[in-house]
Amino acid sequence: MQRWNALSDVPDGFGPSVVTIGNFDGVHRGHVSVLTRMCADARAVGAQAVAVTFTPHPLQVHRPDTAPPVITGDEDRLELLERTGLDAVLMLAYTLEFARQTPDEFVRRYLVEGLRARTVVVGRDVRFGWKNSGDLSTMIALGQTYGFDVEVIEDVTPAESADPGSAEDLVADPLRRRWSSTWVRELLDEGDVVQAARVLGRPHRIRGTVVHGDARGRELGFPTANLGPDSTGLVPADGVYAGWLRRVSAEPGESDGVVLPAAVSIGTNPTFDGVERRVEAYVLDRTDLDLYDEVVVLELVERLRPTLRFESIDELVVQMRDDVDRTRVILDTDARPTPAA
Repeated sequence: MQRWNALSDVPDGFGPSVVTIGNFDGVHRGHVSVLTRMCADARAVGAQAVAVTFTPHPLQVHRPDTAPPVITGDEDRLELLERTGLDAVLMLAYTLEFARQTPDEFVRRYLVEGLRARTVVVGRDVRFGWKNSGDLSTMIALGQTYGFDVEVIEDVTPAESADPGSAEDLVADPLRRRWSSTWVRELLDEGDVVQAARVLGRPHRIRGTVVHGDARGRELGFPTANLGPDSTGLVPADGVYAGWLRRVSAEPGESDGVVLPAAVSIGTNPTFDGVERRVEAYVLDRTDLDLYDEVVVLELVERLRPTLRFESIDELVVQMRDDVDRTRVILDTDARPTPAA
């Protein structure tokens, strides 16, 4: 998949293309269903399938104080979009200046002249251009002016998804709630990463660089990889989670492996009167790893428990051993049993 950050990155003569526009935050099952179908339709007519998206999220520019947290960072969003079969993604820098374009200017410059769109795929609630003045009727009219078709996609619900997977296990919704980023945020705020994974179609991710912490975990026999403050991906409710640590920046051929089972702690370490919220991962039964300055991705599989304050270090260590053993069972790994103290 080609990745472009500006129109100047688009090769001369690119196209024709089938284009869709969106934020694709989380790249959930609804997004995947629509994009997969769009890619198949594009190939059937000999066109390129392209998604136009934005960074940062437009709401973070227009309403920074009230904008919802972003589910997925840009690197993971691109990686997940590539899995849908897209030929290219144009990720545009969203600024107030960019937002001042009229609907006609945006469509003509980016979709018509830049990507040579023959079909534009949008939802019924599409809004674009200065003050969101462009809507579906505007897009249809511009298509007639510039010679492209407009395909309208309907909201996708679990029952209608092309690949619902475990959708039937989701809590029944009398309104047949559509797949949505809002739904994912609600579930993550509750710490329900199991249900969030069913909406996303995969475990939720947090990506970051490993930095030095207080080394308390190492002193207790459970050294952790602490993610730096610039990590991306919505951090779910405080608690302890079973998950996987993926070594994105590991050197090729390293014997430590790339994907490792981990117990992940999210919270302020109340037993030590901590005040800073942290994300840290203990790779099961490994005390020999040096992950400092590496980029890692944490994939959260199941929440074991909420964050608790313990009256003694001994109580905390007993609980940590139990957390590790439960993580091993949930992940069904071949990691060694937790060593006795």
